Order: sequence, then structure tokens, then C-alpha cells
Amino acid sequence: MADMVPGGSRRMWCSVPERLQLHLAMLALQFGYAGFHVVSRAALNMGISKIVFIVYRNIIALLLLLPFAYFLEKKERPGITLKFLVQFFLLALVGITANQGFYFLGLDNTSPTFASAIQNSVPAITFLMAALLRIEQVRLDRKDGIAKVVGTIFCVAGASVITLYKGPAIFTPAPPLHEPTKYASMFLSLGNAEGKNWTLGCIFLIGHCLSWSGWLVLQAPVLKKYPARLSVTSYTCFFGLLQFLIIAAFTERDPHAWLIHSGGELFSVFYAGVVASGIAFAVQIWCIDKGGPVFVAVYQPVQTLVVAIMASVALGEEFYLGGIIGAVLIIAGLYLVLWGKSAESKFAKQKVAIQSTQDHGNNRTACHITPSLAQPLLAPTSDDV
Repeated sequence: MADMVPGGSRRMWCSVPERLQLHLAMLALQFGYAGFHVVSRAALNMGISKIVFIVYRNIIALLLLLPFAYFLEKKERPGITLKFLVQFFLLALVGITANQGFYFLGLDNTSPTFASAIQNSVPAITFLMAALLRIEQVRLDRKDGIAKVVGTIFCVAGASVITLYKGPAIFTPAPPLHEPTKYASMFLSLGNAEGKNWTLGCIFLIGHCLSWSGWLVLQAPVLKKYPARLSVTSYTCFFGLLQFLIIAAFTERDPHAWLIHSGGELFSVFYAGVVASGIAFAVQIWCIDKGGPVFVAVYQPVQTLVVAIMASVALGEEFYLGGIIGAVLIIAGLYLVLWGKSAESKFAKQKVAIQSTQDHGNNRTACHITPSLAQPLLAPTSDDV
């Protein structure tokens, strides 16, 4: 990532300790994703078509990813086959079409804060899917296995509370003293729950999380056979774009819907494509490479906190008791699952280290024993050393 920073800024960035670079990058990443939730909802409030927004976002993301995938993975990219193309198509169906489609349908009926909060359940849902498909083992005889199971239960309980129990509004921003402008009214209406089907929106968001988790699980075996992550993502984005264009041919036939009518709509589309899909993806890959997937996942609740602050201070979003209880359960479940994964990884490393030490000791003993036909079981003496 330091290569992308120009001149003197690069020298300043390189002088910062790598651990601090990771934390700063992850904070910037969460602010970028938090802005995406708010900007996407603002775009919907401006009247932009959901399908048009998604198509334009994926076109920008694909144009950003293609050159990097082509040049950076030129040597390590395997040859393309029909089997790989089918797998990329299915990955796009789950990870792009279903994932983004459910997200925008859910966001349209809820709020940016709860859309971000329910995304914290993705690691637990991913673990549950991997366990059901026998990709990951569940060890209930160890603390890490119990933590992952309990964390998954917490996340499911939290998502259920958010969906089934809205509860009373426990925080309502004070109305402005002066008459708001047109754009201020649009932003202040982001947190307005009137006229929305909250339960249906939460169900859509759960579908979004299931699709996201399914994409993560299905992606793992594909990357083992096709170890070029940027290329896989580019192919997935390409097929996802094709699928959305086919859907748009049936659902969005009004040519005026494809026109950008304001600077706000243009900004929201470019933000979604450049920041949320392009820059954020590059930063996330760098952070996973340097800090590991658990380190990256631990920062996910920061995004929810940032969205909540932005939505309440700037957008006038109301907070409901059910949503807050559900968010707390989901975040607690997330950290239990992450702790379980971290403990499992440490246990596996200790086991490998012990096995390696034992093997080394056995090899050393075998080398020091002098074979004897007369006394083959004779222990080695100090003279043999």
C-alpha cells in the first residue's frame, strides 16, 4: 500500500511503525464503509433507481479492478476453463447479485445504522455454514469450539431481536430551529422510519448477510484452484454486472431512470464504486496480508459506531430499543467467534510446534544410535556422542 503513496508522503508513511499503519488503515477503512451506508441511503432518498445505482457501481468497480488484476497477477493467473467460468458465474450470483440486491432492498426499509449493525453477524454465519458443510470442525470439548458456538447463537439471537422487536424510540434528535433546506430535509429523512416495512427490511438484510457468508465459504475452494484473488474478484464483478443488466432489462425499462439528475447522485455513485469497491478493497487486502483476517474482522463494530454517530448527529436518525439490544448481542457474538478462531489458531500452532520438536528429537536420537547386530537394543553410551 505504501507504493501507492507519492514522494515525501511515502517517506513519512514508511517512518510510521507498521502496527500503527495497520490501525490507521483499518480506521480509514471503517470510515469509508460507514460513509457508503449513509451515501447509499442518501442516493435512494434522492430517487435514484436501486438497480441503476448497483449497475453503475459495479461498472466503476470493474474498471478499477481490471488493470490491477491483469498486470499484478499476470504470472500467477492459471488458464481459464469452462469449469472456472461456471464457478465465477455462481460466485457472482451469490456474492454480487444476491448480496447487493438484498442489501439495497433492506437499506431502503431500515436505516444505515441497522444495516451496518446486522453485518456484524457475517463471521458467525460464515462459521455456521462452514460447520454444516463440514469445511470447519466444531470441537465442543475445547474452549475455542464452545466460544464459536455460543457466539453464533448470540448473533442469531441479535438478528432475530432486530427483525422481530422494534421497540420504542429511545433517542430522537431535536428538530432544527430553522426551516431546513431541500438537501437538509433529504438527509434528515434518512432516519425517518415512517412508511417503511421494518421487519421486511431486516429479513432482506439477513438475506444479504447469508449471501455474503455463502460467497466467503464458496470462494475458499475456488481460490485454492485459481490462486489469483484480484482476477477472481474481477471475473465475479463482471458476471455480477451481466446478471444485473439482465435483471434491469426486465425491471427498469424507463430510459430516464438511467440518467444522473444531480451532483448528489453522481457523487453517491462514484463514492460507492471508487471508495467502497475500489480503494476499500485494496486497503482490506493489504490489511489482511499484514494483520490477518481476525485483525480485520475485529474492527467491524467500529463501522457500526461511526455510522450511528454520523446518522444521529448529521442525519437525524432515531434509535429503537430492539435495534440496540440486537446490535449489542451481535457484537458480543462477533467477538466470541473471533476469540474462538484466534484461540483455535494458537492451539493449532502449538500442536505443530510440539510435533515438530518431537520429530526433531526422534531424528536426533536415531542419528546418535550406533546399530549393532550383536546388541541391537543396547542404549547409546557417551562415547557415541
